[in-house]
Amino acid sequence: MNALKVVKIGGRVIDDEAKLDAFLKDFSKLKGSKILVHGGGSTATKIGEKLGIQPNMIDGRRVTDDETLDLITMVYGGLVNKKIVAKLQGLGVNAAGFSGADLDIIPAKKRNSMHLDYGWVGDIEKVNTEWLMKFLREDIVPVLAPLTHDGRGNLLNTNADAIASFTASALAEFMDVELMFCFEQPGVMNKEKQITQMNLLLFRHLKDTGIITDGMIPKLDLGFKALKKGVQKISIRNFDAVNRKKTGTELIQ
Repeated sequence: MNALKVVKIGGRVIDDEAKLDAFLKDFSKLKGSKILVHGGGSTATKIGEKLGIQPNMIDGRRVTDDETLDLITMVYGGLVNKKIVAKLQGLGVNAAGFSGADLDIIPAKKRNSMHLDYGWVGDIEKVNTEWLMKFLREDIVPVLAPLTHDGRGNLLNTNADAIASFTASALAEFMDVELMFCFEQPGVMNKEKQITQMNLLLFRHLKDTGIITDGMIPKLDLGFKALKKGVQKISIRNFDAVNRKKTGTELIQ
């Protein structure tokens, strides 16, 4: 069985040209098959402000209304995705950029909440692996933007960690998959100390005691779900450590 690395890059790295360039240089040196999933950083917010589009936040969560969907499609699916593809091509990586709507790679459903209408936010239903496998066999590196579709002509804003986790899990049926969540922190932290290995029991304890909070919780939830679905290696690490074998926080059974 062939090996595959699914790498998600996000956080402030997307907004920092020098850090993004350094990450992509390291990513380009990864051996074997690979897929890159990227977030949007704060680029959409900055461009939105220039266009007079203010972020619509409720309880700390972004609501994707019609205007915001147009904005993030332009920024995530266009500017950020194509800049990354162009940079990878410059590094000798034959990359191709996609949203989940392209080739029906990632169909999703519009989030339905009784308490809050999140707008055009998508929850992934499945990942269609046929085209991804074809690209990988041809040594093409897919670069996936955080956008999916509902099958009814609508794009959906979708969490990039979820796209990485679901993609890795779907491909684990065919390949030995390693999943890496890369951002600006060295890994999962317990106060000032980095955790090198984490199982589900420790995760639940640190969540219940309030040591792990905010965006790290869904990232770890998705990581443990992928581990359960057959992804062989999962780690949360610094963006400059994508090429290192033992680094960051490794999720274990």
